[in-house]
Amino acid sequence: ASLLSKRIQNEMVVTTLTKEDHSPVTVADFAVQAFLGYSLSKAFPEDPMVAEENSNFLSDKEGKSILKLVTQSLGPIVPGVTGDDVCNWIDHGGQSPSERFWTLDPIDGTKGFLRGGQYAIALALLVNGKVQIGILGCPNLDGGILVVAARKQGCWKATLSDPQTFHQLQVSECSDPHQAQIACSFESSHTNVTQLDGLTATLGVKTEPVKMDSQAKYVLLAEGNGDLLFRLVSPQTPEYTENIWDHAAGVAVIEAAGGTVTDVDGKPLDFTCGHLLKNNRGVVATGGTIHARVLEAVQKVI
Repeated sequence: ASLLSKRIQNEMVVTTLTKEDHSPVTVADFAVQAFLGYSLSKAFPEDPMVAEENSNFLSDKEGKSILKLVTQSLGPIVPGVTGDDVCNWIDHGGQSPSERFWTLDPIDGTKGFLRGGQYAIALALLVNGKVQIGILGCPNLDGGILVVAARKQGCWKATLSDPQTFHQLQVSECSDPHQAQIACSFESSHTNVTQLDGLTATLGVKTEPVKMDSQAKYVLLAEGNGDLLFRLVSPQTPEYTENIWDHAAGVAVIEAAGGTVTDVDGKPLDFTCGHLLKNNRGVVATGGTIHARVLEAVQKVI
């Protein structure tokens, strides 16, 4: 799926549509979701997939032009694929959470994808409300990498050029907030800049933050190249509630690498409320050592 998205990006197949929420959708979003729906239907036919896109968007006149491009892009890896196949795979399992299901963001960081920056393919397995497996494909990070995490079994990284050779990741042991490296959203509209500046000042962080699209930020923390990650509600969208597919794989990756993830109130992320993290506000992720001190600063600022 990572290689498929990269091929589409390299071929400049970035025809976009605008959904009702005004976010851009690309051929890659639908192609990756269809391919992973196809893959899951073969490997785990009883497991539903809860994902960002659905095939309804491909049924009107404009959508059918996108469906044609998606079908063509899948042809080299799934011979004989049809438009109906694509739609069925996109909606694999009915898109409803169950006791055991997979959640997917096919292109997390679509704006990063469009500008040639960072994006991630984020897939996670949830069982009884807990993330058991998290997988992040980051085609533009470190030359293209795949990160796989299993609950209490560690976090592992391989390159897309050699996806059979993995090495284990471990979070940073940074205990001094002054030396901490913050990872935050590239798009200022995706966070609360005022609160982020307040947290930086309260913690005494001296380094410039790393701005990056998508859950690729979670990978930075998991491999020890970052120490703090904040997802703060933007004042432009105060009622916004996080989607499960925007964080499930990243949570698995950081926790399996030894880190800690909570919301801004210090509560674990609750994946039992359907598609949304209704019981949480924002996200705070750290290497673990400084998490309590960071939450103290969060309470002062937020």
